[in-house]
Amino acid sequence: MPLSTTEIKNQKIVIIDTGCANISSVKFAVERLGVKVIVSDDPSVILSADKVFLPGVGSASSAMNNINQKLLVDTIQQITNPVLGICLGMQLMTKFSHEVPGSHITSNEIKNVDCLNLIPTEITRMDAGELVLPHMGWNQIKVEQDNPLFAGIEDGSYFYFVHSFCAPMSDYTLASCEYGQPFSAAIHNKNFYGVQFHPERSGEAGSTLLQNFIGM
Repeated sequence: MPLSTTEIKNQKIVIIDTGCANISSVKFAVERLGVKVIVSDDPSVILSADKVFLPGVGSASSAMNNINQKLLVDTIQQITNPVLGICLGMQLMTKFSHEVPGSHITSNEIKNVDCLNLIPTEITRMDAGELVLPHMGWNQIKVEQDNPLFAGIEDGSYFYFVHSFCAPMSDYTLASCEYGQPFSAAIHNKNFYGVQFHPERSGEAGSTLLQNFIGM
């Protein structure tokens, strides 16, 4: 059952400070729902949270360098309450990513960046055909699995995307999108959820998704 309004407002909500994200936009979006938010890279604060957000911008290689430097890999892997990865944060939840320096220019030589290994899938460069990369702007999603994260969100709802790499369709796909190829717009494993789009920039649908996550 979803939490009551009182239970939602009494939660401890933490955004992980990875040093590689525009945290303020996620923080403001959550606060607009009437919930207080803590931004922290302190393991004790993160592990005591009721809900955790893992945002990220930039490349997987630089983001994982930051997370390793902050000694946060073990901490994030130990979280037992719900975690939502956003955009690059979603990609960091997978086993590995092909996004290394230079991979936006050429993908002839595939290398891997080890990620957090929370959801057993991988991140590859999008095969967009003649379409321009990055995939940037509003696009429609299709809900592939019944899950509380997408409660009240209809197939065909628009969300805002900015990315050149993606997770393929898999058993862990919660929602899909298409841009030259079908890809995972959202993935899930146990208490770990990831969305490729930016819910904090996605209007009413994005706000609903954030509310669903916080109310789990």
